[in-house]
Amino acid sequence: MSEKSEQQRLSVFKTYKLYVGGKFPRSESGRVYEVTDSKGNWLANAPLSSRKDARDAVVAARKAFGGWSAATAYNRGQVLYRVAEMLEGRRDQFVREVADAEGLGKSKAAVIVDATIDRWVWYAGWTDKIAQVVGGGNPVAGPFFNLSSPEPTGVVAVLAPQESSFLGLVSVLAPVIATGNTAVVVASEKAPLPALSLAEVLATSDVPGGVVNVLSGRTAEIATPLAAHQDVNAIDLAGADEVLAKELEIAAADNLKRVLRPQPVDYARTPGTDRMTAFLETKTVWHPTGSLGASGSSY
Repeated sequence: MSEKSEQQRLSVFKTYKLYVGGKFPRSESGRVYEVTDSKGNWLANAPLSSRKDARDAVVAARKAFGGWSAATAYNRGQVLYRVAEMLEGRRDQFVREVADAEGLGKSKAAVIVDATIDRWVWYAGWTDKIAQVVGGGNPVAGPFFNLSSPEPTGVVAVLAPQESSFLGLVSVLAPVIATGNTAVVVASEKAPLPALSLAEVLATSDVPGGVVNVLSGRTAEIATPLAAHQDVNAIDLAGADEVLAKELEIAAADNLKRVLRPQPVDYARTPGTDRMTAFLETKTVWHPTGSLGASGSSY
């Protein structure tokens, strides 16, 4: 190939798609919207999800919930760790995308990507430990065993933070699936590309199809049907502004969804367990201890 033909080579632009049920469909509406960097330069066209896409994502998440919630905590930890492995292998790609999305230099973007990978590993380590932290035996006044254990709440809608397109996204998504829930994620409206690329990693990281579903588009347009959906059990409003959050919280009350209100968060700091426990239910079991002999001693 001559030097002249090399100079005339055209770039191969990436076509971003949604991630629903383990597949990569375009929006059923056929719509897209332009994604630009911090300086207004065009980066790509992202799918503009519709209400139908949101409903399809909920169906996929519900279908996947039984198998994912029944998996052992140890196995979920293995799967999350595999995500971190795959992210490590595609580190350079995510550094570029985060730099473009958030207007950062490559060195600062690299710090964020490294922190994001570490965040996956952190939550992978929690999968088989959270039950010991929030569950256990309870003292009761009577001849009973009283044991509490956490269980996932179900399908969780997650509105990813608008400003932190990758670290913030993982910080709100990983705790949801680490505890056995399935998720419908609404990516950052202005910077959705890291989330859509993350979907490609999830698809090749042993995460069962439907456990995580990623939608891009107008946050309010997608979040409204999710908040009102009768088969969504909880919603994280991290990416909603004050006005939208209030509207969504009112809609969510119709079927008594768990709601995690938006709050200022420094995603660079090591998180606590709050985002894991926010989407857990507590099951308590009572069992009679019985009696040993006439002395009344019991076990």
